[in-house]
Amino acid sequence: MNRSTSRSGGANLPALRHHNASLVLDLLRVAGEQGISRLELAERTGLTPQAVSKITARLRAEGLAAEAGRLASTGGKPRTVLRLVPDAGYAVGLHLDRDELTAVLADLAGTTVATRAFPLDLGAPAADVLATAAHAVKTVRAAAPRTGDRQVFGVGAALPGPLDHRSGVLHRVTGFPQWDGYPLREALAAHTGLPVVLDKDTNAAALGLALRERADADFAYLHLGTGLGAGLVLGGALHRGARTGAGEFGHQTLQLDGPPCGCGGRGCIEALCLSAVARGDVAEAARVLGAGVANLVGLLDIDRVVLGGRTVAAHEHAYLSGVREVVEERARREGVPAAVPVTVAGGGDRPVAEGAAQLVLAPLFGRAGEAGEWDGQS
Repeated sequence: MNRSTSRSGGANLPALRHHNASLVLDLLRVAGEQGISRLELAERTGLTPQAVSKITARLRAEGLAAEAGRLASTGGKPRTVLRLVPDAGYAVGLHLDRDELTAVLADLAGTTVATRAFPLDLGAPAADVLATAAHAVKTVRAAAPRTGDRQVFGVGAALPGPLDHRSGVLHRVTGFPQWDGYPLREALAAHTGLPVVLDKDTNAAALGLALRERADADFAYLHLGTGLGAGLVLGGALHRGARTGAGEFGHQTLQLDGPPCGCGGRGCIEALCLSAVARGDVAEAARVLGAGVANLVGLLDIDRVVLGGRTVAAHEHAYLSGVREVVEERARREGVPAAVPVTVAGGGDRPVAEGAAQLVLAPLFGRAGEAGEWDGQS
């Protein structure tokens, strides 16, 4: 009997029933429409065929799994193939930016089935921000087909940090000190009537990208919009740091006597970059961003960098080429055989909202440790 509780094996123990079901559900998700047989599920999870049969029977009864046909016989009884039912449930993802709220509805396969955007003033009273968020949840749920008889598992909310994703409490959001100590998760759950998971915008986007690409590579997602931050995936897992403060990329100091930043410091990369953006000097903004990227690559030795956010989307080629130039120059200077690849996520701010929905969905597939924490290792 395999008693492992790792992502690579199941455990035939009653106390781990949810864990085992998550293993099976994740394999169904990865298999897609072509499905996967019970025998293969047993082989890949380490569970007994009897345990797999019980789990799949329960998943079918709950509407989460369905037959996808039969495999041709190789001498024995034809095998029934099972698949995930994507529209058996949904999650709402919210990106609460400083001036705009983006809402998405994603099905179990992670496919976005509805998207809406709303004006938002993050500096407005909390009651107004919560009312806008609750309206966005209601609107995006109504925009998709067949949600009336389908479960919405919860709301993932992503916004600028710093914040504590475990307690759902905001800290001093740069430029908006009035949010310090505000229990946003609890308040948003009360306004929507749904469970809520909270995390930083960059962490949510990095999570979404890692799950979509199903890769274990170390990478950084850099989001340049109304602010600048990073989401880090290291060793295949989302890295938040011991105090959940990892990824405050925008507040590294590049110029000691530089312009003041909303964080209270001077010469931060965010302040320098956004100042160039405000002047319309995209080349300078890309050069500053590239300097920060080169520092990050040198510090962490990551495999790749992904750029995102509406500011990048507005001048995608300029940012991509500008950042690449700085990173490649540093690689030449250090004698590195090849520079770290730099790509663009695409979709402007949407990857944050889509990743926020995955904050809810990932635990259903065993891609989580404590509530709101994701581990992509498999």
